[in-house]
Amino acid sequence: QVHLVESGGGSVQAGGSLRLSCTYTQDTYCMGWLRQNPAKEREGVASLGTDGLTYYADSVQGRFTIDKERAEDTLYLQMNSLKSEDTSTYFCAASWRRCSPGTSEQQYNHWGQGTQVTVSS
Repeated sequence: QVHLVESGGGSVQAGGSLRLSCTYTQDTYCMGWLRQNPAKEREGVASLGTDGLTYYADSVQGRFTIDKERAEDTLYLQMNSLKSEDTSTYFCAASWRRCSPGTSEQQYNHWGQGTQVTVSS
């Protein structure tokens, strides 16, 4: 069982930046970030495989960066040029399988509890 704990959420004005962190108890083949608003489906944001390949949703391409610091057992999501539509609860996720192309939530089977990001315009 992989235990994931997110942190770094908060409130920021549009155009600002936040860096989310996700500490994990075991490194896996694929890790990613997803987000979900009430009454909406969970949306894949970014994924990172152990081969270094990354995938991003079109809505965040060029603004968000996913990376991992293995020495710290931490996955990061650097979010720049934030927009009001980025407001959501962000989840860290992991899978023992290699990442599938894209950011689909269906590839993950371990989830964190989420951290709230609020962007005000």
